Amino acid sequence: MLEPPRFALIANRREIIDRRTAMAELQALPSEDLQTQATAVLNQALERGRAEIARRFAIEPGRGRVIAASYCFLADQIVRLAYDVVTMRIHPRPEGAECRVSIIGLGGTGRGEMAPFSDLDLMFLVPEHGSEWCGKVIETLLYMLWDLKLKVGQSVRTPSQVVEAARDDVTNRTAMLEARWIWGDRDLSKEAERRFKSEVVAGSARDYVAAKLAERDARHKRMGDSRYVVEPNVKDGKGGLRDLHTLYWIGQYVFGVERPAELVDKGLFSAAEFRRFERAERFFWSVRCHLHLIAGRAEERLGFDVQRQIAEAMRYADRPGKSAVERFMQFYFLNAKAVGDLTGLFLAQLDEQMGEKGRRFALPTLRRRPKHLHGFTLERGRLSVPSDHWLADDPVRLVELFALAATEGLEIHPTAMRYASRDARLVDHVRDDPKANAQFLDVLTARAKPDTVLRWMNEAGVFGRFVPDFGRVVAQMQFDMYHHYTVDEHSIRAIGLLSQIERGELADDHPLSTALFKQIASRRVLYVAVLLHDIAKGRGGDHSLLGADVAMALCPRFGLDDAETETVAWLVRYHLLLSNTAFRRDVSDPKTVEDFVRAVQSPERLRLLLILTVVDIRAVGPGTWNDWKRQLLRTLFDAAEERLRLGHKQRGRQEQVEGRQRQLAEALPWKASAIRAHIRRLPDSYWLAEPPEWQHANALQVAAAEAHIGDAEPSVVAAPDSVSGMTRISVFAPDRPGLFYRIAAALSGAGASIVDARIHTTRDGMALDNLLVTDARGKAYEDSRLRKRIANAIDKALRTDMEPPPPPIGDLPSREQAFRVAPRALVSEKASSRTTVVEVNARDRPGLLARLALVIHSAGHQLHSAHIATYGERAVDVFYLTRSDGKKLTDVEGEMLRSELLVAATAGS
Repeated sequence: MLEPPRFALIANRREIIDRRTAMAELQALPSEDLQTQATAVLNQALERGRAEIARRFAIEPGRGRVIAASYCFLADQIVRLAYDVVTMRIHPRPEGAECRVSIIGLGGTGRGEMAPFSDLDLMFLVPEHGSEWCGKVIETLLYMLWDLKLKVGQSVRTPSQVVEAARDDVTNRTAMLEARWIWGDRDLSKEAERRFKSEVVAGSARDYVAAKLAERDARHKRMGDSRYVVEPNVKDGKGGLRDLHTLYWIGQYVFGVERPAELVDKGLFSAAEFRRFERAERFFWSVRCHLHLIAGRAEERLGFDVQRQIAEAMRYADRPGKSAVERFMQFYFLNAKAVGDLTGLFLAQLDEQMGEKGRRFALPTLRRRPKHLHGFTLERGRLSVPSDHWLADDPVRLVELFALAATEGLEIHPTAMRYASRDARLVDHVRDDPKANAQFLDVLTARAKPDTVLRWMNEAGVFGRFVPDFGRVVAQMQFDMYHHYTVDEHSIRAIGLLSQIERGELADDHPLSTALFKQIASRRVLYVAVLLHDIAKGRGGDHSLLGADVAMALCPRFGLDDAETETVAWLVRYHLLLSNTAFRRDVSDPKTVEDFVRAVQSPERLRLLLILTVVDIRAVGPGTWNDWKRQLLRTLFDAAEERLRLGHKQRGRQEQVEGRQRQLAEALPWKASAIRAHIRRLPDSYWLAEPPEWQHANALQVAAAEAHIGDAEPSVVAAPDSVSGMTRISVFAPDRPGLFYRIAAALSGAGASIVDARIHTTRDGMALDNLLVTDARGKAYEDSRLRKRIANAIDKALRTDMEPPPPPIGDLPSREQAFRVAPRALVSEKASSRTTVVEVNARDRPGLLARLALVIHSAGHQLHSAHIATYGERAVDVFYLTRSDGKKLTDVEGEMLRSELLVAATAGS
């Protein structure tokens, strides 16, 4: 291929670079210091060309494919000019068959498409017995390209070495598949191309396809194995450019196509499907080129820090309920979804053409034949349709196709998926059909892997049309650091987790949810609630309230009765209640449990809410669920379940306190008098708030401190915590104003983050504080030396009379600067019977908690507990406090504190 088809897209090429004019300048240069002068001329041409391409891109920011071709065209011309000046003037070519060099473009250079900072991937072909001249030319040419600051990937090979390398490695084979002669000896290039096709490609199509698909799967796994991660890799991520390249490579290798459009001629795509291929390719190339230019380097990860800038560059605008960046990313994921759809169709056609009769090419053939197909057919073990108009003749079949796949455990044939995608709009006519809705419920509540079939249904476009409210959140991202997936993918993953819990597959991770599932009255209520819990995101209001309205309208259509509908709507309305209460409130405060129980009202709702909460958190993304969250949820669930069962808060509370005290007494080899003294000095809230393991560790720490240190000296212990998987800091010291601030400031200075803090004052005036901390990566301090260093930092802060200065406001990493969180402070007198509860929402950053603690200390208030929750870039810090005299804050004091906390939370934002 002399010139890639991409170059035909470029208008007015000579405005980018005029090779004739540049060559005339090079020819006119004097012989002295020719290489340096020639490099300067080429550098000017390169800079002018880049400036012209950037100018065009600014005018037409969506023409990324043309821009990629333009960068490659410019690189081609620079290489040709450099080769000509080297072989004509610096090292003139002598006569002889061995004095030949052919310059071959590989990878993107071979395809004729390069992002602004892509490598210039070149192979220098030389004869089997090359001459010294060949080496001089290649060396001089490379030095000139390096002096132009081009990043060159290079290799020097003979035709025989090309064949040998391609045989041994599939990556080299793909590189040669895309190889394109750029300049130099044409005959040498033709020889290598001929030998590659006859000695490597011939007869190896099956092996190549299998290897490329395995390579693709491994790449997907490295990149998160989802098209819907919120910081996708444009080039290598699932549904990205490399997936499109893979389809083209297979088409090239198996069918000899020379341009993507020929995939239609080979029957691998229809004309409409290929238009989707081209639209996705154009979009991804636009995004990739913008990404390179904004980053100023070869960057492929579409991080939060650049998403806003690219959305602006591509002229996306805000809309009610959805920002410009969210609209841009939604379009990104819709294109990634299109790539996934096209991949399935392509591989199905490939399978049909390459598979042996009655067997499948790439996947095993199903041996079991279902008994009832209701007119549908089986093709090589996959569910299909008898004709191309079968689904259109009765649109209910569009839902029945997926219901059969779910109940029979069948894969859907891509031809049937193609027809379903084509006819998806017809499902609009059967949305209210009872049969279609019953079949949809069969898919949603299938016993085995409903998420897989729902994902197929979503990819075909049937899901979003049958449930238009769900269609509104398809490919919708949430622009924050907490959610890892788009809203639709998050919901489908949650359903998959729910199904795993029901089947008992997650009993080790979620024993309580697994046990509770067997007790719930209506499993379909739970499945529908999980589907709908985020259905109203992106509408510009409280998605829980709006989602409850959606549930009230949809559930009767799905066939749920009035009671089931009311329960689903309640679960959607309150799906964050359990987690917000457990993570942000003091569960040892009776008022917390009382308020929670008043909202829940029934044990059935409590069971359903717990399971919904678990799958919701787990489906957010990797690492979001941890043992600490499990512990907090379990503690609140147990307290609420006991309250609902006993019907009297005091009886349950006192029983729990006495039970914890007996448990500790049994675990400690102490005299009864020592046990009684220890129990009497600690308030009831301590026994309710702390896990038994911590109470045991605290007792030993207190005893050791009083035996060896003395009452006036602080004792600080930093130890691994098996309950949470984090690091526990326990401080036993004389109580004093500002104690928590000193601890928080010391931890901030040591680079530790406080996850939770509970502050207790003994009846004899000592403070016993338990904190959970992590390092800057959110991990426990596993190194004992680091734990000792943290303990020493706190000990030093507690022993000095000087109050530590406020922690500095550090700069956020560039990735995190894209996020804005409007600070908010709330003061509640009714959330606790004994204390005032203050909640601060703010941008999470180092030292935030210490600065808030300083405000509370400076106001003269007494802190009783602090509960810290982070959701990506957002921190929610909740403080239980009183005035110095132990009474709640007055309205005036509360408002003054709220204003001062807002100032502290806003600093540095």
